[in-house]
Amino acid sequence: MSTVVYMVRHGESPKEGNERTRGLTEKGYMDAQRVTDILKKDKKIDVVVSSPYIRSISTVKELAQQLGQEVLVFEDLREWNFSSKDRRLADKELHPLLEESFLDSNYSFEGGESNADCQKRAIKVLKKLLSTYKDKEIVIGTHGAVMTLMMRYFDSTYDLNFLYSTSKPDIYRMDFSEQELVNVERLWGKSK
Repeated sequence: MSTVVYMVRHGESPKEGNERTRGLTEKGYMDAQRVTDILKKDKKIDVVVSSPYIRSISTVKELAQQLGQEVLVFEDLREWNFSSKDRRLADKELHPLLEESFLDSNYSFEGGESNADCQKRAIKVLKKLLSTYKDKEIVIGTHGAVMTLMMRYFDSTYDLNFLYSTSKPDIYRMDFSEQELVNVERLWGKSK
């Protein structure tokens, strides 16, 4: 038996607004329905969890509802805190921060957190989920950077280039034997 984790990067969200409360665009909601269709097909999902950010919850909420479940929210699955400002950073501000943080995992922008700190808090939740739901199937509604850092914890090839290659939304199936990652498969690109 193995434990399966489906990492679901949230769908497209508005470029402006508060980091925590930005929802999904119309395209984001349509893609969230596709996420539901992909994850319900031939899979037995035991639990749906998410970051506390609205765009992540909204991406997996319909799946949970169709399964007769509530989305379990974990604060420590929130996106990497880029700065003390609670707003989306423009790409021209964000890209240098990402580049520096992937070169030095302890680097943080004023008021932000380092990759090492973000990874540590998110991995603590993931390990607890792997233990609590051993040999089950778990969906995690997440974000690009924190997803990459969780995957990187198990395999260093998940780096900044990987993050840049992901889409909104995106789905990665991760197979675990106990707490060891044994396989990763991208599902989003296959299911169009």
